[in-house]
Amino acid sequence: MSNFCVDCHGPDSEEGNLRIDTLNPDLLHGKDVAWWLEVLAAVSKGEMPPEDGEELSDHDRALLVEWLTSEIQTASTVRRAEQVHSSFRRLTRYETNYALQDLLGLPYDFARDLPPDPSSEDGFQNSSETLSMSAIQFAAYRELSSNALQKAIVHGEKPTPIYWDISMQDAAAIDFRKQDQQIKNLEKQFKDDPEPLAKRLKNARATPRDTYYLDLTSGQTASEEWAYYGAQYARKPTDKMPTDSPAESNVVAVIPPRKRLIVELGDTIPEEGTLRVRVRAARKSVENPRLPSLRLEFGWQASNDSYAAVHVGGPDKIIEATPDHPQFYEWEVPLSEVQPRNSVRHINKLGDLPSPSEFIKLVNSSISAADVQIDHVSVSANVYKQWPPASHSRIFIESENKSDESVYAREVLANFMPQAWRREITDAEIAQKLKLFTTIRPQCDDFEQAMTEVLATVLSSPQFLYVSHAGALASDAQNAPNYNLATRLAIFLWCSIPDAELLKLASEGKLGDPAVLNAQVDRMLADPRSRRFSEQFVRQWLGMQLLDYLNVDRKTYPQFDPALKEAMLEEPVAFFHEVLQNNHSVLDFIHADYTLANERLATHYGINDVYGNDFRRVELEPKHQRGGLLTQAGLLAMNSDGKDSHPLKRGIWVLKSLLNDPPPPPPAAVPIIDLADPEIAKLTLKQRIENHRDQAACKSCHAKIDPWGIAFENFDAVGRWRTQVGGKPVDASSLLFNKQELNGIDGLKRFLLEDRQDQFTQAIVHKLTTYGLGRPLNFGDRASVDQIAAELRQKGDGLATAIKLIVASDLFQSE
Repeated sequence: MSNFCVDCHGPDSEEGNLRIDTLNPDLLHGKDVAWWLEVLAAVSKGEMPPEDGEELSDHDRALLVEWLTSEIQTASTVRRAEQVHSSFRRLTRYETNYALQDLLGLPYDFARDLPPDPSSEDGFQNSSETLSMSAIQFAAYRELSSNALQKAIVHGEKPTPIYWDISMQDAAAIDFRKQDQQIKNLEKQFKDDPEPLAKRLKNARATPRDTYYLDLTSGQTASEEWAYYGAQYARKPTDKMPTDSPAESNVVAVIPPRKRLIVELGDTIPEEGTLRVRVRAARKSVENPRLPSLRLEFGWQASNDSYAAVHVGGPDKIIEATPDHPQFYEWEVPLSEVQPRNSVRHINKLGDLPSPSEFIKLVNSSISAADVQIDHVSVSANVYKQWPPASHSRIFIESENKSDESVYAREVLANFMPQAWRREITDAEIAQKLKLFTTIRPQCDDFEQAMTEVLATVLSSPQFLYVSHAGALASDAQNAPNYNLATRLAIFLWCSIPDAELLKLASEGKLGDPAVLNAQVDRMLADPRSRRFSEQFVRQWLGMQLLDYLNVDRKTYPQFDPALKEAMLEEPVAFFHEVLQNNHSVLDFIHADYTLANERLATHYGINDVYGNDFRRVELEPKHQRGGLLTQAGLLAMNSDGKDSHPLKRGIWVLKSLLNDPPPPPPAAVPIIDLADPEIAKLTLKQRIENHRDQAACKSCHAKIDPWGIAFENFDAVGRWRTQVGGKPVDASSLLFNKQELNGIDGLKRFLLEDRQDQFTQAIVHKLTTYGLGRPLNFGDRASVDQIAAELRQKGDGLATAIKLIVASDLFQSE
């Protein structure tokens, strides 16, 4: 190294603030480990020696890399053996939410009011270095636990349901009467002018562009109109249950794409229970290959400036039924989860202003031209499939001892606490909760209320809120490692608590068996709950909060709408989950001949014959200029400035997120690009960057960043492919620090696949492991991560394989 490095990094020159000759060679206890890692990275990637330095032969470079790698691996292994590692932390906001959902059996957004979690330097929200707990936060978690239990537990008799049963023939009556009156007025007004009369009558009877009513017998149409004042459209509920198969109506409501039908339900919708909406619908045209989608919204309008409508009921319904055979489509909405509600409900009378009424809105959410027709809507409120509900019964289990409150309270606790605390419970722990029950029972109206308060203390305990070691339990100390492993596995792959099968295997001491553990990983990845892992890991790994808050210049990109942004947010997650479920190679993240898209996104990409709002696998051709994460529109858009591409942001994102090689932060007082200078303003973006990079304070950093970002220049600020900017051809070619040419996105992909496979694979293992452990990795972990990455390469680079290798590693199991 003295021949090639000391001239620039020695006593006479310290480029990059690095002196090779004074680095401490002790990698085990020395303070210069981070510098040695930098040296290894620079040499192995061909960045050093620089072009103007003495050339290092391939043989010498290989010897140097092999020596440094061996020494670093040995030191890392020894240091890990000497260190104590801990992932002790509280649950994140999303983990708390999922844990309560699984524990209580309710799909509610329990953690909605909790503050967002901070992110670590790695970008992860589940890091032990950021997840502390303040007194104020603890109070919020305590209140959250109580509120969640109150939603799961019921009191008293089953509420009486109320119903609305609405045929479109009845709903259309007002609007057909209005049209008939309009026609009579025209005939009276123009009785002596037949030509103007004919023209106006034709317009009055023309098919409206918005939602309209259609008489299937006569062909008559009338615009669907709705107004909030006067409550003239409000429907009165009844206690009579609608029939499951009402007679088909001769009149239907036709909803064109991106239009809506409002069904106003008045001011009697309750606070709790389920709102069930059943709509008999069909697509209007059989010849049209496009299938429309129907979305349910809940809303109100109290006055001119007081309006709300929120998407409820889950995913949109794809309307496949034909006009000759309409079908019922159903949504179930937990009313306690609908926010906001009309604030003047139960204050003003129906018909007053502000209006206390509320409505459901049926929206044709289709992108393409595909109408939906509806002939009947039935709505039920205060609906319960069973009483008590399943959420109540899973807490207050069946028992012969229900009449003996002390005995039954013990049984309830013995059932609930092991699930919540993810381990066996000692008699002393149950006795402590029983003592609390005995103390507060006289102050409560019934047994359920007292137990709600006791169980809230279970859910606000560190045993529930923290990911921690089960400890040396008096009842089951030998299985503590199994319980710890069950919790870490569930937190990793489901973002939640272990289910009954994991806890059973842990109690039997079987989870540590490699074959059993491998089978459990297979089971957990096949479970729908693994979608949570895909969503949370991808969003944090790729820094997708940037897309959440992206502000696109609508004058430059008028086609950028909420539907496109929603699709952009979904594509990386859906693509990752597809790779995971099929154990495809992690190299598909660099390039693949498929993606996951819906119609809106496919249209943005110029891909034909993709219809509907649901995401599905779409095969790509070279002409589409897509494939892998690098060309996904949302990831490109979030790394723009909303008006034009941003090579610096895109280059840093590739280095940080995909290659785990983040550039250093910019030095203080970095000069900015002066767009007021007319000579600079007329340059292309690439020329401006090169001009900026020529400044001494900027050169060293930008030389390592800019080429990666310039390779994306064929993509504009919203990720569309382009070949010209301002009438000039796009120049997306550049040279890396080691003089490797990158010719656009294709050149970037080829370089990564041909020269950086090992680095990318190691980077994604590093990211997955950091997320899986819930803490930052350190030098002592490096040898284990490298070993996992090497084994992954030998086994074909499958994403699910990577998960299995991480779970099976000492790194994961010894936390």
